[in-house]
Amino acid sequence: MVILSSAPSSTSTALAEAREQLRADLQTCRQATLALVADLTPTEYAQQAHPDFSPVGWHLGHIAFTESLWILEKLQGNACPHPHYRQLFAADGLPKAERQNLPDWPTIQAFLAEIRDRTLTYLDTAPLQDQLRLWRWLLQHECQHAETMALVLAQHRWPQEQSVMPAWPQPAVMQGKVEAVLIPAGTVTLGSEAIDALDNERPSHQVHLGAYGLDRTPVTVGAYRQFITAGGYQKSNYWTAQGWDWVQSQKITQPLYWRESLAWDAHPVCGVSWYEADAYARFVGKRLPTEAEWEKAAHFSSNGAVALAAGNYSNPSGHTTPVGSYGGDRTQGCDDLFGNVWEWTDSWFAGYDGFEAYPYRGYSQIYFDGAHRVLRGGSWATQGLALRSSFRNWYHPQVRQMFAGFRCAQSV
Repeated sequence: MVILSSAPSSTSTALAEAREQLRADLQTCRQATLALVADLTPTEYAQQAHPDFSPVGWHLGHIAFTESLWILEKLQGNACPHPHYRQLFAADGLPKAERQNLPDWPTIQAFLAEIRDRTLTYLDTAPLQDQLRLWRWLLQHECQHAETMALVLAQHRWPQEQSVMPAWPQPAVMQGKVEAVLIPAGTVTLGSEAIDALDNERPSHQVHLGAYGLDRTPVTVGAYRQFITAGGYQKSNYWTAQGWDWVQSQKITQPLYWRESLAWDAHPVCGVSWYEADAYARFVGKRLPTEAEWEKAAHFSSNGAVALAAGNYSNPSGHTTPVGSYGGDRTQGCDDLFGNVWEWTDSWFAGYDGFEAYPYRGYSQIYFDGAHRVLRGGSWATQGLALRSSFRNWYHPQVRQMFAGFRCAQSV
């Protein structure tokens, strides 16, 4: 992480390093975005796959529009080169259902390239000492929309993907009681003040937690299969009242991305709602961890660091991998905390004490409504640029289109 010192010479060096790192990260992120849509079909590009999500083509145009808005307009002071795109691609421009009448893909490819060329030209002279946080925010904005595009593509492709067999070597499926890692009582610093930290990660603060146990790995397909075969979806005693209403009204009988083949039993279960995760935890006599417990476990297992080879993220496989495939410190820590599947927590999404909205109020603050649960850790489709122990994702408890799983906790 580049720290901008007050000493003139060191500040100049730090700014140069920050500029080059930013340029490299922007290029890495864009390459990943374009690779994701390399084989896009016209239907996948322009049509909604689910009422809650915009078409892939809209996300691509929104990425370019947002870059133009915040970098070229707000920082550089230039007028929008394509003002006719404002209503179509602004986040508050059109309802999701009206975002399917799009320019064709070659036109949006040209839009992306044009804005990026202008952005990189401005980066050569931009006063990063005053702007770096916004540039880093923009970088993560693209990473997040790329992951949303991945889940939209999954909605289009899932009927065909169900028959795909895993290429990853299959370890023996864990049987019986899942091993838990004991996290000792103590104080942990949550959140972050780093330049990449989003507004909802700030300010960092200390929290004291009692001792607790956290499953070493996320819940696997094989373990979740026991919940299904035991009639978990037919027994109200495992569900909250809202969850039981949801199961019955939506006729839910299994996770969204469910695979019948036993070859997937060592993979984490994927495509579950918070209601399903909470019900399974009750089924095994445990509970979901709070987000503070999850983050403390991440510090405990890895000191909060993410090694480049430490997990299934940045879309290396196009799907989950068996839990524990990337190892971990088996003397004390948890596996698969970063990547593979997002992990539901028992916490509602809310601002930390001292929260300040950035770069605009609607980015996080409007979701502090007591209706969104927090997820942690990232998935196979999350870019490494957006992975860290303090990162917070949020969704309504009934949503399960994202690549989400969970692990269980227990008080001790």
